[in-house]
Amino acid sequence: MNSVAVRLEGLSRRFGAVQALDGLDLDLAPGELVALLGPSGCGKTTALRILAGLEDADSGRIMVGGKDVANVPANRRDMGMVFQAYSLFPHLTALENVEFGLRLRRQAAAARRARAHEMLELVGIGAHATRYPQQLSGGQQQRVALARALAIQPQVLLLDEPLSALDAKVRVQLRDEIRRIQLEVGTTTLFVTHDQEEALALADRVGVMRAGRLEQIGPPEDVYRSPATPFVADFVGLSNRLPGRVGDGIVEVLGARLPLVAGTDVPDGPATALVRPESVDVTADPDGAGRVLAASFLGPMARITVALPGDTLVVAQVASARLADLPPETAVRVDLRPVPVVVSGDRSETADPRTHSGAEL
Repeated sequence: MNSVAVRLEGLSRRFGAVQALDGLDLDLAPGELVALLGPSGCGKTTALRILAGLEDADSGRIMVGGKDVANVPANRRDMGMVFQAYSLFPHLTALENVEFGLRLRRQAAAARRARAHEMLELVGIGAHATRYPQQLSGGQQQRVALARALAIQPQVLLLDEPLSALDAKVRVQLRDEIRRIQLEVGTTTLFVTHDQEEALALADRVGVMRAGRLEQIGPPEDVYRSPATPFVADFVGLSNRLPGRVGDGIVEVLGARLPLVAGTDVPDGPATALVRPESVDVTADPDGAGRVLAASFLGPMARITVALPGDTLVVAQVASARLADLPPETAVRVDLRPVPVVVSGDRSETADPRTHSGAEL
């Protein structure tokens, strides 16, 4: 294990009129994997590139293992980096690609060859050591890139959207492999992604960024279940935006009294409640106020879209035979579970469409 603490302190970076980072503070504990999540242009990749030494901050400090490395060149920061594009050398075999960083460090041939074989085995493609990149699939190439980054035994591992170019099945497989490997080697890791599922599945902590600042950082479950702001609730997962009224620490929505997420500070009065689809139940009822617009079978889960007077909402429930009882136009009763919700006092946010997922931003 070669783990160090990392601290980004007051980082600011401007590109012309664009404020990419606005006083960003971020701490990574030794051996921790932190995922930075957010829409395009939020500053997450800029933060990673500044930590790597590929960009300069306008102000702020970059502390690695207690030392300020802001003036240390990228090639002397002892960091391994995996890019969205695999960036493998096409004229080198998988083994030679993994050896490359060790060769630059003038490691003896026998030692670097042994280390490269070890890393290829770690990422699960030891049998393909003599193949060239063009002879490997996208997922295999990304495994080689990961092995190359780990071969130099970096203090910090930086992953910049490493899975976005892969198809869905391979992406999930490699995501799980990255987490297994990171836990095994114990390297402090910063993972940048716009994919909320990746961030929630991989990270010890997830940081949600917006306009160069952290809106919230915490364990994945906390970020999902107790979002600190409407933006976080809206970006991480799917949310139904429903009109309600706040008073006495609760919000009334569709006749239900829902508790507010701890720390919510919204004045009493009209508000918009962001309700998760899995917190909504629907039941066929001839006297119900809702009407099924569509029902989709998604394997273990079903997604049901329901029209209400003045609102449309999405329901997620465990798929079962009940789905056959809810064809389009079925009248349904809608019940909200008393799960804490985040609210916004900005009524303009309820403009259609009233539901959307962070992946669409």
